[in-house]
Amino acid sequence: MSPIAIELTRSLAGPAEAEGDESAARTVGAVGRGVYADRLEAGDVPDGVDARFLTARGFEGKPGETCVLPGSDGVLVVALGLGPAADATAATFRRAAAALSRAAARQSHLAIDVLDDLPEQVARPVIAQAVAEGVVLGAYRYTALKSDPEPSHIESLAVVGTGGAKVTAALERGRSVAEAVCLCRDLVNQPGGSLTPTAFATRAEEIGSLRGFDVEVLDRAAIEAEKLGGLLGVNRGSEEEPRFVKLSWEPERPRGTVALVGKGITFDSGGLSLKTNEGMIGMKGDMAGAAAVLAAFSALDAVRPPVRVMGYLPLTDNMPGGDATRVGDVLRIRNGKTVEVLNTDAEGRLVLADALSLASEDGPDAIVDLATLTGACVVALGSSVAGLMGNDDEFRDQVRAAADAAAEPVWPLPLPAEMRKQLDSDTADLKNVASARWGGALIAGLFLQEFVEDGIPWAHLDIAGPAVATEEDAETRTGGTGFGVRTLLGLLSDFRKPKRAARP
Repeated sequence: MSPIAIELTRSLAGPAEAEGDESAARTVGAVGRGVYADRLEAGDVPDGVDARFLTARGFEGKPGETCVLPGSDGVLVVALGLGPAADATAATFRRAAAALSRAAARQSHLAIDVLDDLPEQVARPVIAQAVAEGVVLGAYRYTALKSDPEPSHIESLAVVGTGGAKVTAALERGRSVAEAVCLCRDLVNQPGGSLTPTAFATRAEEIGSLRGFDVEVLDRAAIEAEKLGGLLGVNRGSEEEPRFVKLSWEPERPRGTVALVGKGITFDSGGLSLKTNEGMIGMKGDMAGAAAVLAAFSALDAVRPPVRVMGYLPLTDNMPGGDATRVGDVLRIRNGKTVEVLNTDAEGRLVLADALSLASEDGPDAIVDLATLTGACVVALGSSVAGLMGNDDEFRDQVRAAADAAAEPVWPLPLPAEMRKQLDSDTADLKNVASARWGGALIAGLFLQEFVEDGIPWAHLDIAGPAVATEEDAETRTGGTGFGVRTLLGLLSDFRKPKRAARP
């Protein structure tokens, strides 16, 4: 997907807000104008919008709703539903801009006129960022493998309004954040047969070189030297080499360090605990956590959070080869703990165990991991909400606040200490699954907690549901969603060091 130029202009007739801004001089093919549902009822609509025309066509001004009206001089006018003015949030405007991208996808140059008529509860720079994100996300298509692709034709967006440097900066930030989300979507949508661990690691090196962060790739020999037994154990059944990727980015005067850990199973067959064919569909996306972390890193130089950021990506596929890890085998994780493997399809927690151990050794102020970890979380919360667990309430609340601000819904789940005994093993320090059927998402969280050093605040996001969409909406097409990227970038931007408290 080619980058979309996004610029601020005082009006479609110019002059442009910023020096050198040529957006107003371009031939705009469609302009989006915001319509509030409660104002539509009273006929209070923007210039160029016919309230009677909208009403006759059943347009109600609901969030994400669009209606194309007759325009003048060949310019389409797209009414963008914003819902009641008092309920409008950044998510409302992100959705509206995405809907404009869809409604006018055949046009090259778009404009949107919403910034100068905002309700008092929303800030102009926040809405500007949301608009920029929305137009890029709405234009996204994964066409890399299509023989006759139909990509979006959108090349530019002129955002009508005033606001000066702060709004201009917000537009640029929004574009960078959305491009990171699209990168995550591309990675998740790529088949596991081509996005192997080696290919993923190479892609990370390329992105690091372009976007100004450091990348270290550990090959099999280095992984063995680092004693990453979980990663090696999962990889045993594969013809593909494992990789472990370390990422790092640092501002001039960091106010702390945050570690990001992402599950990177590039394809999950289940290993010897083989999935059904139906169960394997979509398993190319079992690396969505690693993709979200890498994508977040790609935007750090643009977003400039005030913290040092470290990334840990364990990469392998999970295959049932001739020497695959057997049920009953015992693996030794990086921190020395041994794990009896009673289900090879519970492999994500094994590679995350190594990554969390390494992250802990580096002594960050907080750790957050993202993983498409359990079907049990999808059963509990559905396909659009991630499960949030952690050992520190203050840090968990920071993660939730960042997710709420990003409109990426999460819901807190407990880590009941009394359930920990279900992981006890007669053979090893613990086993990778519980014997009981219930509470699988919580059991997985309790397992991961064993590999986080005491005193380090940690949060776990189980993104098994929202990482991949099976239905489309204004911002998201079927396939990878890029869930978690906006949350991570928001968390890093507003990070506050939690009080270190030992795990109960």
